[in-house]
Amino acid sequence: MTAGCLALNASYEPLTMVPLRRALRLVIDGKAEIVEADGQAPVRSERRAFPRPLVIRLTRYVHVPRRFRRQVTNTFLFARDGYRCQYCGRAAVELKPREGLTRDHLIPLSRGGTNEWTNVVTACSPCNTRKANRLPAEIGMEPLARPTEPHFVHLAWAVRRLTPIQARYIRTFYGEDTLRELERLEGALPRPAEGAVPVTSA
Repeated sequence: MTAGCLALNASYEPLTMVPLRRALRLVIDGKAEIVEADGQAPVRSERRAFPRPLVIRLTRYVHVPRRFRRQVTNTFLFARDGYRCQYCGRAAVELKPREGLTRDHLIPLSRGGTNEWTNVVTACSPCNTRKANRLPAEIGMEPLARPTEPHFVHLAWAVRRLTPIQARYIRTFYGEDTLRELERLEGALPRPAEGAVPVTSA
């Protein structure tokens, strides 16, 4: 069973992933149409049956700003940095049991820094503690890569899994390079434990 449904704008531009229930509600209300179904048993209510949507398309165009201004969250920050400390280079899976990934401000908040994409990096807890409220140059801890604001498409799918059919729409609209970047982000995600159900956001 698919974890989510890819929602396209009326122009066929990929917008986001929505839960199955939300996708069906949009279709029932006439706000979207099913473009692709996954071929499994239909979803049934008391009186109706619908194909299980994999891709839906909004019937009316929704304006989307070209620049993605989502507030920085640890989920998206860690995805941008490949789930790797930007100081020592260790990946999340290499950390010791009591260590974890954290958000570090290159210019600390106490010294006038901000929560903007260009001022935050992923840091393991030992590196973050070691750096404290100093500037990278003051302690010789320059990040592995210069932090930048990611393209909104990369972030929108950074914590989601795409099926091959859904990926086709990303490739068609944004190109092969963007799809490869999304696959890189998905490949960097920690895998759920066996038997666990992955959680995705709407």
